[in-house]
Amino acid sequence: MSSSSSILDMLSISPPGWGGVLITGAFATLFISFGAYLFGMVLGLFGALGKLSGFAPLQYALNVYTTIVRAVPELILIVSLYYAGTDGLNRILAMADLGPVEVNGLVAAIAVLGFVQGAYMTEVLRGAILAIPVGQLEAAKAFGMRPGLRFRRIVLPALIPNALPGFANLWMSVIKDSALIAVVGYQELALAARVAASNTKQYMVFFLAAAALYLVITILSNLLFSALEAYFRRGQRPVA
Repeated sequence: MSSSSSILDMLSISPPGWGGVLITGAFATLFISFGAYLFGMVLGLFGALGKLSGFAPLQYALNVYTTIVRAVPELILIVSLYYAGTDGLNRILAMADLGPVEVNGLVAAIAVLGFVQGAYMTEVLRGAILAIPVGQLEAAKAFGMRPGLRFRRIVLPALIPNALPGFANLWMSVIKDSALIAVVGYQELALAARVAASNTKQYMVFFLAAAALYLVITILSNLLFSALEAYFRRGQRPVA
């Protein structure tokens, strides 16, 4: 009884419990992941359109980008982009006779994770666009729709149902990858659990608590994406 009471005290929201730290870390994880996800989606959209543009130099550059990002482990990419990017920025500032800057951990986390997400988003969106029946695009051209209007009225509504499963997988991926951001010194859920565990020496308690919070985030995310897919696929014949 005293053991369970002690665990509840350690997980209490208010100090000296560490529950509040874990919940704050969970919100930080969600904030970083959502920012990186949106940034990656923007990069992915431009990347997909670039790959389908027919402009060979752009296609080659985007192929290099997506190949490298998907080939190199995320941890190496995060460390390299953060430190190399900071060093490169300070070198440019030094050439302009400006002092060095220290990159904000939150901004760096979102930018680096978003850059990684962008490569995967590029392929998800490219595949979703290619899955659109060519006849729909040809009909839109025959009606005289400009490229922007064609994208808004034909391509975008048709690609979302095709891309949603990939979007869901990438959201789960960025949630897990956010744990790697601890290497740049920003505290999210995984680092908060390690800090609490190292202070109390109750590693199993806090790692299991963090795992439970990740599981809650995953379950809620699955429900959200299932609802979105049902909405965007309304009126379509269900696949057997």
